[in-house]
Amino acid sequence: MIVGLWAMVRTNRGTVGGFFLAGRDMVWWTMGASLFASNIGSGHFVGLAGTGAATGVATVTFEWNSLFLLLILGWVFVPIYIKSGIMTMPEYLKKRFGGKRLQIYLSVLTLFTCVALRISADIFSGAIFIKMALGLDLYLAIFILLGITAVYTITGGLASVIYTDTLQTIIMLIGSVILTGYAFAEVGGYESFTEKYMNAIPSVVEGDNLTISSKCYTPQEDSFHIFRDPVTGDIPWPGIIFGNTLVAMWYWCTDQVIVQRCLSGKNMSHVKAACVMCGYLKLLPMFFMVMPGMISRILYTDEIACVVPSECVKHCGTEVGCTNYAYPMLVMRLMPNGLRGLMMSVMLASLMSSLTSIFNSASTLFTIDLYTKVRKQASEKELLIAGRIFTVILIVISILWVPLVEVSNNGQLIHYVESISSYLGPPIAVVFLLAIFCKRVNEQGAFWGLMIGLVIGLIRMIAEFAYGTGSCLAASNCPKIICGVHYLYFAIILSAISALVVLGISLLTKPIPDIHLYRLCWALRNSTEERIDLDADEKRQEEDDDGDEEHYPEETRGCLRKTYDLFCGLPKKAPKLTEEEKEAQRKKLTDTSEKPLWRTVVNLNAIVLLAVAVFIHAYYA
Repeated sequence: MIVGLWAMVRTNRGTVGGFFLAGRDMVWWTMGASLFASNIGSGHFVGLAGTGAATGVATVTFEWNSLFLLLILGWVFVPIYIKSGIMTMPEYLKKRFGGKRLQIYLSVLTLFTCVALRISADIFSGAIFIKMALGLDLYLAIFILLGITAVYTITGGLASVIYTDTLQTIIMLIGSVILTGYAFAEVGGYESFTEKYMNAIPSVVEGDNLTISSKCYTPQEDSFHIFRDPVTGDIPWPGIIFGNTLVAMWYWCTDQVIVQRCLSGKNMSHVKAACVMCGYLKLLPMFFMVMPGMISRILYTDEIACVVPSECVKHCGTEVGCTNYAYPMLVMRLMPNGLRGLMMSVMLASLMSSLTSIFNSASTLFTIDLYTKVRKQASEKELLIAGRIFTVILIVISILWVPLVEVSNNGQLIHYVESISSYLGPPIAVVFLLAIFCKRVNEQGAFWGLMIGLVIGLIRMIAEFAYGTGSCLAASNCPKIICGVHYLYFAIILSAISALVVLGISLLTKPIPDIHLYRLCWALRNSTEERIDLDADEKRQEEDDDGDEEHYPEETRGCLRKTYDLFCGLPKKAPKLTEEEKEAQRKKLTDTSEKPLWRTVVNLNAIVLLAVAVFIHAYYA
């Protein structure tokens, strides 16, 4: 709270750029820490440790893949976003292609993924911690959690979120290092850990009139390899290299929450350095989350690795397995009292920071990109009320979604998140990639590519929810033609179909003239000519409307009102800028120049990070 309030008073929140982009004034280390903290929620602690306990180290490839994507974000995507002068991802599509359909579609889909992936997975994992610490019912824990989060939603804009994220990253890392140290000490070091994990077999393997195959409870032979068999592996290596890269590109390079942090950087070198720093931090989940989850299986084998449904219900209340409890159990049983409290606060702080920023982004998207399309003349007060009501509806839908999270994908949270991402993300990644690198792509191609990709993805997703994903004890009845392909391979197929549709329809329809594309795609990124935006007419209309507002008399404000305005960062009447000042401000916001020395420094660091990434992949392959 103190850090949040300090940031709130210190930064300029009185302008849209100040509130949403922290005044483009953030330095590399706070941005890097915020990128990491926004990405790592309590879902990662629960999900990565759980899947590590169940199947070994391969799940870390979902994290390590982002090392390459972060460099692509900093060196390819962000320079284009900054040059185009945008604040939101739907806004980029609108500038690049014109029309409203793409902007509205991306906003709606982003809101849906907020519910299906982020909010419900975070609520579920946070509730597991509260349930274990206080012995409450899962749903009571969820209501308490949301009550606290609702109170916790701060008014400080992006700057205060970034500063509190930085603090939480430091606490998260300290807590995780201590827990990992305790866990390895308990298990007798690394050599002993690798040996004991392979023998962590539960004692109760029969019951409930089921014949249980030994592969359901015996650790896999390839538990310590990250590249697994392309046909029989639970995380096949071609799927990770090609399929997951496309899904991760959707998350790291086109997601509002991630890109918004990069757009707040002081200059391009700071943005690139933040991406490199976040890349190094993303090496840590293997040692802070995955391996502790595996150690939890060694220490509490009967509970974490249970296979008989009645035994699992006894230990954690769900039939599909208790691996999601691997990390919380380690915290509650292994840490001494004071440190246990520290780890609990780390979990809840990471959960709340990600929830508040998601709620903030979601209500902004709804209000700005959707509500104003329906109610064109809505007053500011009406927009604020609509945003708040929408947040409440979002929370209710997310709570109703939690049971689906609990039972799907064998109760393994990380596979649930990655599979839903594979059904919804690839078409968006493909459209952004083609928008930047292929100037021939136009609005019709992009729109129908997204639509056909969405329909194919939804067929697979709905089929999985309807038939269940199956477990080791009972296979799913989902038709082979729909669910027979691993979700990472499905992502590759979906990307290929989307790309073919986008390119095919674009080539059959009229191209967009270059005059509308200056600084919006790679080939024209350094163009200095004036761009005529495809939505120029609409903008002119808005400016005329703004011009009409100047004649209202200024109201007098009492002390309470002034205090409220100061707390919420609402400006007094903003000083009117001259044309020169506006031009200077626009230049600052779209500047991507770098000093030669710092450009060389960040480029060298990027090469070192790539070398490290290749080495660790090869070492654990």
